[in-house]
Amino acid sequence: QVQLVESGGGLVQAGGSLRLSCAASGSIFSIISMGWHRQAPGNQRELVATITNDGSTNYVDSVKGRFTISRDNAKNTAYLQMNSLKPEDAGVYYCNARGGWPYPSNWGQGTQVTVSS
Repeated sequence: QVQLVESGGGLVQAGGSLRLSCAASGSIFSIISMGWHRQAPGNQRELVATITNDGSTNYVDSVKGRFTISRDNAKNTAYLQMNSLKPEDAGVYYCNARGGWPYPSNWGQGTQVTVSS
């Protein structure tokens, strides 16, 4: 089992920046990629960005050029740097650690991001 603890959410004005952190503990060896998802009220949870163990990244089109996902393997921590935030970026951001077979994926508790216009 992998435990994930997110931090860094908060209230920011449109155009501002936030950096989210996701600290992993437990069965770190089982992780093959980490990612950030978000969920706004009334919407489904959507994938925002992922990063594999070899550093390959992927982003949803709406955040490309504004968000950057990274990992510090020594600290078992993933980050999401969010710049030029828009009101539509608001929601609860969840960290996900995808496990290689036969290990399950794990989720953090979520951190709230609010963007005022």
